[in-house]
Amino acid sequence: MKLGIIGAGMIAQEVLGFIKDVSNIEVIAIAATPRSEDKLKDLSEKYGIKSYYTNYEKLLANPEVEVVYVALPNNLHYEVMDKALDADKDIICEKPFTANVNQALKIFKKAEAKGKIVLEAISNRFIPNAVKIKEEIKKLGKIKIVSFNYSQYSSRYDRFKQGDLAPVFSLENAGGALMDLNIYNIDYVINLFGKPKDVRYFPNIEKSIDTSGVCVLEYDDFKAVCIGAKDSAAGFLNTIQGEEGTIEIPDTVSTIGSYRIKKTHGDYQTYNENEDKSRLFYEFVEFEKIIRERDMERVEKLKEITLNTAETLNQARIEAGIFFPADTEN
Repeated sequence: MKLGIIGAGMIAQEVLGFIKDVSNIEVIAIAATPRSEDKLKDLSEKYGIKSYYTNYEKLLANPEVEVVYVALPNNLHYEVMDKALDADKDIICEKPFTANVNQALKIFKKAEAKGKIVLEAISNRFIPNAVKIKEEIKKLGKIKIVSFNYSQYSSRYDRFKQGDLAPVFSLENAGGALMDLNIYNIDYVINLFGKPKDVRYFPNIEKSIDTSGVCVLEYDDFKAVCIGAKDSAAGFLNTIQGEEGTIEIPDTVSTIGSYRIKKTHGDYQTYNENEDKSRLFYEFVEFEKIIRERDMERVEKLKEITLNTAETLNQARIEAGIFFPADTEN
């Protein structure tokens, strides 16, 4: 796989730190804005990247690039993926896939028409511990309560309070705690249990954006509570509670560094299936295999999770009165 990266921020740099260890992937190009040219030059030299561009459309025009990895602010995902499909590229796009579910549907429809693969990069679909927990749930008996909390005081929150709006706190950039942090909780619940039958979001709003909030997903026999906060912090303890036992994740569900199981009348047992790798390593191993083998069955399963999550986020956000500019587009 000859990969072109669009974006030069923290997540793109994290990927560059390990991508050489993923078999059959070669990063041959990277693109960002003109203001990032010095960074692009440094990254190209550091990681041996053949070409860099200050215009992503030039990267898309590079015939050597087979797959593009989109690591840009949320509001740009749709535009860039749409143009990447026009350029006949397969796509890996960072979470959240798009600003709303309608954009997601358009991208998948266009990808299908063009015979291209589009995949959402969200770490907890692929981390070994996350995959194993999905198998372990059957040990818990009837599920009663799921509680996930990803609360992390943002380094940009103090500036936000002074009126300096970073993309993650901007409606124009499809930001907010729901889309940035709580998406990990919600996507993992949907991965484990499927689409909820109802959803409610109770946000704390500042300057029209949700800086934190509680999302309740309703299933037939249990409730899932997903908390995400960028304006405050909390220790990480995520639980899946059943009549016969509980799984505890003493970490964010974006990393799941370990987990433990306690039977209702038993002791804790701790497990760790992960290797000493970046949390993002596992998804790129999977993506390479899916794209190389053109595994459309796996593509469809991942697409279903993406669309279910996008629809859930949409309902949660709109009913809470949080609207993005993309919501007014046809």
